[in-house]
Amino acid sequence: MAFPTKQAAAKRAEKLRKTINDLRYRYHVLDDPSVTDAVYDSLTRELRALEERYPELVTPDSPTQRIGGEPLEKFQKVSHRVPMLSLQDAFSDAELTAWFERLKKLNDQVEQAQLYAELKVDGLACSLIYRDGLLVRSATRGDGRIGEDITANVRTIHAVPLRLRSKIAGEVEIRGEIYMLLESFNKLNESRRREGLAVFANPRNAAAGAVRQLDPKLTAKRDLSFIAYQLFIEPRVKLHHLEHEELEELGFKANTKLNKLASSLEEVLRYREKIIAKRDKLPYQIDGIVVQVDSRELFEELGVVGKAPRGAIALKFAPKEATTKLLDIEVQVGRQGTLTPVAILEPVEVGGVTVSRATLHNEDEISKRGVLIGDTVVVRRAGDVIPEVVGPVIQLRTGKEKKFKFPERCPVCGKPVARAEGEASYRCLNSSCLGSRVLQLRHFTSRSAMNIPGLGPKVIDRLYDAGLIADPADLYQLSAGDIAQLEGFAEQSAENIVSAVNSRRRVNLRQFIYALGIRHVGTETAAALARHFGSLKRLMAATSKDFEEVDDVGPVVSKSIAEYFASSRSRQLIERLLKEVEVDDQPSAKTGRKSPAGPLAGKSVVFTGTLSSVTRLQIEDRARQAGADVNSSVSKNTDFVVLGDNPGRKASKARSLGVKTLSEREFLELLKGL
Repeated sequence: MAFPTKQAAAKRAEKLRKTINDLRYRYHVLDDPSVTDAVYDSLTRELRALEERYPELVTPDSPTQRIGGEPLEKFQKVSHRVPMLSLQDAFSDAELTAWFERLKKLNDQVEQAQLYAELKVDGLACSLIYRDGLLVRSATRGDGRIGEDITANVRTIHAVPLRLRSKIAGEVEIRGEIYMLLESFNKLNESRRREGLAVFANPRNAAAGAVRQLDPKLTAKRDLSFIAYQLFIEPRVKLHHLEHEELEELGFKANTKLNKLASSLEEVLRYREKIIAKRDKLPYQIDGIVVQVDSRELFEELGVVGKAPRGAIALKFAPKEATTKLLDIEVQVGRQGTLTPVAILEPVEVGGVTVSRATLHNEDEISKRGVLIGDTVVVRRAGDVIPEVVGPVIQLRTGKEKKFKFPERCPVCGKPVARAEGEASYRCLNSSCLGSRVLQLRHFTSRSAMNIPGLGPKVIDRLYDAGLIADPADLYQLSAGDIAQLEGFAEQSAENIVSAVNSRRRVNLRQFIYALGIRHVGTETAAALARHFGSLKRLMAATSKDFEEVDDVGPVVSKSIAEYFASSRSRQLIERLLKEVEVDDQPSAKTGRKSPAGPLAGKSVVFTGTLSSVTRLQIEDRARQAGADVNSSVSKNTDFVVLGDNPGRKASKARSLGVKTLSEREFLELLKGL
């Protein structure tokens, strides 16, 4: 990241310290977090980077010098015999490798040392003290030195044995994580909804609130669990992975089957990838893995740096939210002349991807979210895919931020723009605007539309600039000789383009409707129109009222479709296209033909994640040909959900509702023979 001057850094660090301390107080003391962990981590990492660049900015009260929040006054304070330290965080393979290289420089034994990698369960750290095998005290981490006595509440957790299964004389300390199973969390929130109470944002918040209840009976209702990861016993167990085995013998969950003893850092990274693949299938939430030197002796020799042990690190999964600077707001012109504001960001990693641009949707959304140019903003990857700006971190404003003003003229053609009554977006009023015409051509050839290979944005732009094409119908009039005259196009590449266009002279009705680029008509709406009307002729003859009878088509969309087909320019384009392209009708009730009866007849199917062998549209078309009803959201009426890679929230919802899931391979097996 770019570092400011020392004077500017000092002001920024002061604001960051105050903001982070306020967020930490709300999270750890009041149990009322106002931002996600990812946002908190992002701000803390920025402060730590400033302090590393300018060490003189470090103050005793800096959040980077603390471990946890202050204990609540409503519980008795407890001193930890051995401080409950926090861990350094790593968010990438490179950061993990750098940590390991530092250890090797400190001690040459690290090179040959085994590493133990374990799941980092997202819960509340807790210490348990057993005396002669009986549970006598339990305490929260607190500030690392002093915690809160929560013994009465922990005794209600069935995963915590009141007596150890092995007879041990003297005092033993076990440390671990109090957490809530996803199933219990979902049941708790359902119950709170029925009672009209606010629901919890995540299982960690629900668990943290439960252990701080004054009445143990209320804690018991939360159905908490506990997983152990550290054992203090004399004599100490020599290897950390054996501690986990010992903990299981004492009667605790310790994840020995899921954790990994590794002989190299490469083995740890392979383990991490396997855990990421399993993450959504676990019954509880995890936010990373903890990697540490397995030898307790070597671990102790490596010592402590600041408030964290050198021999262990938390390799966290890529955050889905982060903070960064909003440098500017640019306006893009869409394929139908729609003006969309786009945030230009200081590059930041979100969900494993570097983000430098994010959508701001429209003028109303900018106002609603209250963002100013120059703000520090929270950026999120919506659905793990599309970056968007959530809102500003107001506490970090300097007074130099500027309000964004929407342009009165199109940034592409310079013609006036206007906002229709009842709509959120501005549009360029020039129907011949270069921006919208070029984007319409790009859209027409795209994978989800006519799917013409080799005609990407750069090729389309070259053909348009050369005057060879002005609208989609012109594509079918191209000759190899025309294209080969352009600089950078050889005879073979020109012939390949013409061949690619000719290979897409027959398409289904859904593809053709979507390729037209009708405003508000996406792939799902195009598919619904194709199913409802069955033919292009019936579709073009329909009225706005007819369109409203289509599933998921409301007044705004139906008006847009009706206006498109009422336009003489649109009809002329379709007439020219139909001389070049054959559009297959879609069987439907409107055409008097029944939908195909196949292995998915009457079934409701949802697809989620990235598919490897076919495109999303191809697999959806095949599902519809088999009689299925393809939907975009999961409900109790869904028959099954097909999972690709990185399936996201739909997979979790399917499991919570008990909906059957299929892999891509299993689904394609089901379709064999169609």
